[in-house]
Amino acid sequence: MTLRHLPLLLIVSASLAGSAVWMAAQEGRPDENIIRRVVDMVQLNVAVTDRQGNYVTGLRPSDFVITEDGIPQKLATFEEGSSGPRSAAENGQGNAETPLPALPSAAAGGSLASPSPQESPAAGSAQAASPLAGAKVFVLFDTSNYMYKSGGFVFAQDAISEFIRSMDGPERVAFYSYSRDFTRAALLTPDRSQILRAVRSTVNGSDSALYNALLLTLRDAAQYIGKRAVVVFSNGPDNASMVPPENVAELAQSLGVPIYMVSTREARLDPISTVVFERMSSNTGGRAFFARSWTEQTRAFAAVRNDLDNLYLLSYYPLPNPNRGWREISVRLLGPRFRNLTVRTRSGYRPLPPQITVASTPTE
Repeated sequence: MTLRHLPLLLIVSASLAGSAVWMAAQEGRPDENIIRRVVDMVQLNVAVTDRQGNYVTGLRPSDFVITEDGIPQKLATFEEGSSGPRSAAENGQGNAETPLPALPSAAAGGSLASPSPQESPAAGSAQAASPLAGAKVFVLFDTSNYMYKSGGFVFAQDAISEFIRSMDGPERVAFYSYSRDFTRAALLTPDRSQILRAVRSTVNGSDSALYNALLLTLRDAAQYIGKRAVVVFSNGPDNASMVPPENVAELAQSLGVPIYMVSTREARLDPISTVVFERMSSNTGGRAFFARSWTEQTRAFAAVRNDLDNLYLLSYYPLPNPNRGWREISVRLLGPRFRNLTVRTRSGYRPLPPQITVASTPTE
């Protein structure tokens, strides 16, 4: 098995969030089998902007039309910003929204990750009532020798620190660093001071293995449900990874995790890195920024923060589709009044293989 195939195996083995269990049983004796089929919920982070680039808020579930390989899909949940998820009325019906029902437990076939003690919200808190509320943001910082060639290491730390401080809502943040090696400096936590200490503790490394680090970061993000994002600060091209960027991008698309790339002009000087960064961000629903100064780095992180604040989170259970390979996703707005608006989201995903289990009912 080659490392090129590793991301695709992770797609199959990772526990994608938002699973539901369909159970069917024949009527008759109590010892008959029960067939359970796990159906994976597809989650989409969607940004809607006007011609001036301003975010459009206040849209309703009935305003969105989602197709997968041309097959219209029915919206299951809908969330705007950090308001928390809500179950969506049948698409196009315009019925009132209702709070999202309880999530499936792991024992029932769901894929909720068990949080560590530092991540568990207090009883009775808003996060306890709605574990989907607030984004899970994974910050990945380049500490390779590229950072020291430009002399901007401390300025980059300042820009990232300001980005961390700006997240004063229910978001949880993880901070990782990479050079040739990958370090989980701070696991996902609501404690901003812990993240800031991790940022200041980063030290110089050697070569840059960005795509290796992204792969490991995405694997961590796959354990959680709701709105997730990876924010990367990279100062140069990758010269040490063993996995190709195409496979990393496909994994991010299949997991529904947008990648935001904040880089400097050092990376912009490398044409290949420029194309890869822009394509990876675009295909996953994120954005790429190339900053020429510390001030522009700060503005880039502020733009990422603004984007996360204004994303819609849509989800659906895919209708029957014989295509087990790459599926194209299209999201558009319904009605002529939305003609001049732009919708940004991931371009598609590769579904998990069917998961079917058979269990016998207990006998009396």
